[in-house]
Amino acid sequence: MSLILNQPPKLCLRKPVLVRCSPLHHSNGYSSASLPQSQTLPSTILCADPCRPHLVRPVYRRRDGDMDILDYEMPSDFMEVTEMIGTSNGWITSLVDGIVQIREHPGKNRKQLRIIFLPPHVTLPLCQAKMATNVAMSSSSPLKEECVVAVKFWGPQLSICKPAQSNAEWINIRISNPCFFSSPVMYSEKEDMFRIIGSGGHLVGSWDLGKHKCTPKIQRLQFQNLPELSKAKRELLYSSNTSEHLVESRTTGETFMVKWYKRTAKTIYCIERMETQALMVFKIDEHGNAVYTQDIGDLCIFLTRSESFCVPACSVRHMRPNHVKLMDVDEITIIDLAAQKWN
Repeated sequence: MSLILNQPPKLCLRKPVLVRCSPLHHSNGYSSASLPQSQTLPSTILCADPCRPHLVRPVYRRRDGDMDILDYEMPSDFMEVTEMIGTSNGWITSLVDGIVQIREHPGKNRKQLRIIFLPPHVTLPLCQAKMATNVAMSSSSPLKEECVVAVKFWGPQLSICKPAQSNAEWINIRISNPCFFSSPVMYSEKEDMFRIIGSGGHLVGSWDLGKHKCTPKIQRLQFQNLPELSKAKRELLYSSNTSEHLVESRTTGETFMVKWYKRTAKTIYCIERMETQALMVFKIDEHGNAVYTQDIGDLCIFLTRSESFCVPACSVRHMRPNHVKLMDVDEITIIDLAAQKWN
């Protein structure tokens, strides 16, 4: 089992970007009673792959709260036109001529589109700032005074800014440990820090604008309760592309790490499509114990390549407890954690 957890990171510059746009409207079949005000769910997601722009496709939330893929595709030049580097909480972040722009999804009324221009961005020596892993915001809107925006680029650069401040500036952080280079950043409301899970899932680094700005807080994980794998299952997981994702339940205060195993399974119109082979969910405590579990209680997880979240299942219609909904450029599916078999 240790081999599965110690696989080398598999870098792929075709990593999709998923655009989260516009929060749910409470009148359309969504119960907000169990969600904190700081957390919203998307009503539209644009699944986009920078290297395969013709695969850009929207996912929308129906009135009953479920999410389905639409039967049409976005313009093939969507990524190029927007110069998008990531999204968070429905705001699209673009890098145009060295200036970071944060704007709302245009929606129907383009005349009232709000755009925030951040200070000129500086690329650290021997780094690149053209392709981002993802973007994370500490609140639902960059217009809030306390909002902090973090952009994680492929490689060692992490850039943090407070856009609503009058003297806003970028704080560029050079990450020294290569295990964080290809991983997404997420904001932890519990820790009030930006966190990155290292490739392989052994380390969690946390950064803020205080004492952990230059020297991150490092948490080393100890895996427990690992499932016994059959030979066939081991071979399947060994040959799969593996990515790790941190999610935090703001209602229960729990933190989970999800290991996502995908593999090329079919070819459609001469394009190779990847499908999920398995998920492993670990509950992480403050001591670094990562306990494998097939029971996350009444919660459900939405997992994307850009921004993932964990909410009570009762807050999303047609979503059952202890399930994970995967939304990727190649597939949209739901996994029942309790039904997974390892031997």
